[in-house]
Amino acid sequence: MRRALAKAHDALYRSDPNPRVGCVLVRDGVLIGEGATQRPGGQHAEVEALDDARARGHDVAGATAYVTLEPCSHHGRTPPCANALIAAGLARVVVAVEDPNPLVSGQGIARLRAAGIDCEVGLLADEAIDLNRGFFSRMQRGRPWVRMKIAASLDAQSALANGASQWITGERARADGHAWRARASALLTGIGTVREDDPRLDVRAVETPRQPMRVLVDSRFELAPQARLVAGVATGRALLVVGAIDDAARRAALERAGCETLVLDNGHGKVDLAALVEALAGRDVNELHVEAGNRLNGSFVREHLVDELLLYLAPSLLGPGQAMIALPAITELDSRVVLAFDDVVRVGDDLRIRARVLPPTTSSEG
Repeated sequence: MRRALAKAHDALYRSDPNPRVGCVLVRDGVLIGEGATQRPGGQHAEVEALDDARARGHDVAGATAYVTLEPCSHHGRTPPCANALIAAGLARVVVAVEDPNPLVSGQGIARLRAAGIDCEVGLLADEAIDLNRGFFSRMQRGRPWVRMKIAASLDAQSALANGASQWITGERARADGHAWRARASALLTGIGTVREDDPRLDVRAVETPRQPMRVLVDSRFELAPQARLVAGVATGRALLVVGAIDDAARRAALERAGCETLVLDNGHGKVDLAALVEALAGRDVNELHVEAGNRLNGSFVREHLVDELLLYLAPSLLGPGQAMIALPAITELDSRVVLAFDDVVRVGDDLRIRARVLPPTTSSEG
């Protein structure tokens, strides 16, 4: 199963919005075939593994399949993988975790068992879920997994007081950040960041077969036509500009440049971020990667929309500047945002911290 999980990582940048799945076939203790999910419309991991085994000259009848997600039982862009395993004559299928998609959700396993195939479920389930956090989130909660990336100094400043922030962290940390961009369905920033940095908001430091959709929170549709975000539209990189104040002329200008626009007013002249997150789920966004300024970061956190922080800390001190996340002062510790560290690793000269945001009701002692 660990080999199957490693194969699933091969699909990390290409399978979206489909889950990343790996499959390994074993017969008489020997690995005879393996595969991973291809691009949307391409073959799933199980069929890839069956084809690989046959290409190596192996008979797959009586073999065992180790697959990181329940084989699908419905006909989407491709035929059901459960049917392919049954037709191949497999004796046993070991599944890491059931598919949360209601179109599958146990039906693939039931179909395999009805065909007389021995099925086991639950081996390395946590690792399989972690690989597809966004897919599970969209299927189970109706919203993407929201990851907020921040680069800061050791004294938690993401920019100087004058807004300068390039570059706080080193080259390796920035490349690592692009690897996390590449796995996302969509990249989001705010108009303040565009004014300060004029970013392209794309993946450049790692090779990827697809570029994530780009999303700009711009309450008044003030994005300048000469911005690099707009220039990227001509090269096929989708850009969704989300505002709150419906200025028809500005929206029309952006749409003529190839941008898509959306109005989501929270009633106070600002973008309704919760509605935006829900709308992105409707566009098959599994993982939403946020790289924004401290005020927009603060709005996402205050509205309990952030699932995970991806924090890069540089070995430097900046003194008074711009905080990572603009949050209001609290008067009691029970009101704090509580996190759980997933991992802390060194990337070049910097530290990378991954921390999940726990539900507001969660408290800790000490």
